[in-house]
Amino acid sequence: MITDVIIPAYNEEDAIAKVVQALPLHLLREIVVVNNNSRDATTAHAIAAGATVLQEPRQGYGYACLKGIEYLCAKSTPPGIVLFIDADFSDYPEEAFEILDPIINGTADLVIGSRALGNKEKGSMTIPQVFGTWLATTLLRYIYKVKFSDLGPFRAVKFDKLLALKMQDTTYGWTVEMQLKAAKQKLKCIEVPVKYRKRVGVSKISGTIKGTVLAGYKILYTIFKYM
Repeated sequence: MITDVIIPAYNEEDAIAKVVQALPLHLLREIVVVNNNSRDATTAHAIAAGATVLQEPRQGYGYACLKGIEYLCAKSTPPGIVLFIDADFSDYPEEAFEILDPIINGTADLVIGSRALGNKEKGSMTIPQVFGTWLATTLLRYIYKVKFSDLGPFRAVKFDKLLALKMQDTTYGWTVEMQLKAAKQKLKCIEVPVKYRKRVGVSKISGTIKGTVLAGYKILYTIFKYM
């Protein structure tokens, strides 16, 4: 199956090349970095590492993902699978095979890399992140009758199934929207354990009180929006 990668990136000049170069290139057709209004050299470093770079000036994780999807839709041969990974090098890109394998083997439509099931480096997730993830996944279980342990950004999905989800969120609710819509559409969803480490640089979300509050609010809003 043809597999392409979408990497949203905002001011990740110190990490983006590490992510691109650590991905298993033999499994991938194209690595698409979506520069989300960065003010640093993210674009230059991503290009130097071998990625295709798109520009999305509208601030927001979801905006960046949607830009990448739009680009892949326009290709003469769209991918069969899309892999999403963050640009901060907190995930281990070389674990992409474990994320992709269940889809390639036909046992899943959506695969979430679960930090909760894997090994987390001490301090890689803040207490609000851990609590927020627990709360969100608990609500998903009770409201949508689907069991997830994480909302991890390292994930893969069949491209046609992704398009059928009609993703809309433009900011922090992107991951939970994908998971709850997948549950509503009865997609085959599984989780695989992944390792997680302290990110390169400071998080734009969990690194600030404002970012943490806004992310938490948007995730909860998204969960109740689609009830």
